[in-house]
Amino acid sequence: MIEQLEERHYSKLRYDDNLSSLHLDNYINSLDRGKMFFTAADRAEFEQYRTNMDEALHAGLLDAGFTIFNRFQQRLEERLADLVETLPERIAKMDFSIDEEYIIDSKEQPWAASDAELDDRWRKHLKNQVLSLRMTEKPDDEIAETLVKRYRNQLQRVKQYNNQDVFQIYANALTELYDPHTNYLSPRRSENFNINMSLSLEGIGAVLQAEDEYTKVVRLVAAGPADKQGELKPSDRIVAVAQDTDGEFEDVIGWRLDEVVELIRGPKDSIVRLQVLPAKSAATGERKTITIVRNKVKLEEQSAQKKVLEIPSGDKTLKIGVIDIPAFYIDFDAMRRGEKDYKSTTRDVKRLLKELQNEDQVDGIVVDLRNNGGGSLQEANELTGLFIEYGPTVQIRHSSRRVWRDGKRLRGPYYEGPLVVMINRLSASASEIFAGAIQDYQRGIVVGDRSFGKGTVQTLIPLTEGQLKLTESKFYRISGDSTQHRGVVPDVTFPAIYDHEEIGESALDHALSWDQINPVRHRNYGDLSSVVPELTRLFQSRSENNPDFVYLEDQVTLADESRAIKSLPLNEAARKALRESREAKALAIENKRRAALGEELLTSLESEDSADDEENLAAEEALAENDEENDSKDDVLLTEAGNILVDALLLKERRYAQHSPEELEATD
Repeated sequence: MIEQLEERHYSKLRYDDNLSSLHLDNYINSLDRGKMFFTAADRAEFEQYRTNMDEALHAGLLDAGFTIFNRFQQRLEERLADLVETLPERIAKMDFSIDEEYIIDSKEQPWAASDAELDDRWRKHLKNQVLSLRMTEKPDDEIAETLVKRYRNQLQRVKQYNNQDVFQIYANALTELYDPHTNYLSPRRSENFNINMSLSLEGIGAVLQAEDEYTKVVRLVAAGPADKQGELKPSDRIVAVAQDTDGEFEDVIGWRLDEVVELIRGPKDSIVRLQVLPAKSAATGERKTITIVRNKVKLEEQSAQKKVLEIPSGDKTLKIGVIDIPAFYIDFDAMRRGEKDYKSTTRDVKRLLKELQNEDQVDGIVVDLRNNGGGSLQEANELTGLFIEYGPTVQIRHSSRRVWRDGKRLRGPYYEGPLVVMINRLSASASEIFAGAIQDYQRGIVVGDRSFGKGTVQTLIPLTEGQLKLTESKFYRISGDSTQHRGVVPDVTFPAIYDHEEIGESALDHALSWDQINPVRHRNYGDLSSVVPELTRLFQSRSENNPDFVYLEDQVTLADESRAIKSLPLNEAARKALRESREAKALAIENKRRAALGEELLTSLESEDSADDEENLAAEEALAENDEENDSKDDVLLTEAGNILVDALLLKERRYAQHSPEELEATD
């Protein structure tokens, strides 16, 4: 494994004394991220391994990994066994009228100087868990039962660790230093690789990962059950799972990822309920219950779709075509079989473009790539070819430092009309290649939020035991800029709905950095950079007076305030006051929007959901019948993308009115 990392990984890092030192820290952190088991004395004892783990691992010796793990396992088993035995009595003695704080983020916290200090950290940790459950109005006897069951399950799991499990943790503490997408997969995990990371088959359509003792939502599969249901969001943490409408919730804090996945998966049309800690309110510990009907994600539901926006402009209304692309898909099997009508992103978009131009008579096109996590690189290249005459789309640099280019090789017809591309923080990989190419060619205006920044390519390498998923190549734009880490920066920036510190490549530890290689000579289809400042000014002027935009920005500010909380009060009255303060701010934001729109004000946020189940069901059915109309009205960001396209058209008309054809030809 070491030889593969050193020779084939893109970064060309050598496993030397410096990396050994980082490996030690990362391994200890992966075992005890919360600094709840090891003491400062343990850390001092482990220093003997700091600069010799590289020689040992090169020689196939794993003493350091197993010695440290055995100490961790001993401390963990002792702590959990004591909690299972004494928890009800501990809870009975808790005083929630005392003013003390629980630190949320342990990164800045030093290692405990003594066992007594560790005991006090656990006291506050337990008190915080009990208080969080009390805030959900759970009775004290049920709280004790829930936590005892949680810790008993964790104790059973830690006793089941085998040598493969320990080696996987130890190996990944090293591979993660190369980059977050390089991982060692044990034989058992290799068998379950696709299942562990995705619930897209007869599940909810979500990509999950383990983070500390929680199961965290990474992203939603486009057009999947969770995506359609609309409540589950990236960075939400799943804390409990229940089956059907009346099944009992199973606490899954501390469970292994594959076990949580198995609980969430299930047959089509069955119901699963999730209790989650929403990302936007994670600091305050507020839980939310989400009900999802399991289903399969169908290729046709991920297909590109079109609609038409009508944008008022002076005394006339312009028609803007929207092409929503949830993923870059292609039916490879049908293509290999030689079927003429196999499905692909490019084929579908080509058809939609013709319909929008010939039937709908649109004045411009918006390509919506929001939440598009990528897919086929081939489709990203071919899709770009629908909007340029010919030329390269992407550069791919291998760990050997060889660079090759892909794109539209032959001159051919393309859509020449006005174009806007929408991206957000969840637009990744192939989406970034397309958006970056459109921006570099100055073929269209990119609007939205900075994209994810996933600009690396992985390959699976079989090992004697298990597999190594390794980053071997990196994507670069034709400008020479990498899409890695930085992502695509839009020409006109919208409010960031997703927290960049939680979501995106730059939020991942040890992510490869942004860099550049030589650019490729390419044609510029316009001088869009000259109009971007004016487009930005017009957008900002318009958004300042748009109640929906102000609401969106206020929501982002409120989420930022919540994420800035570093500690929580363990005084019950103070904790309730914190929650009520947050709810009051959320209510004020909602009523501010309603007042600006002339709508009835709410007395509480709960009044939004006060209708009974039959009324809610009727409302959902009504919405489903008018999806296209409602989407156009409610999606303020999409509407604003249409406004920017109209602004660009008007600026172009003024430019042509003010210059002679000869002057324009000289500058184009």
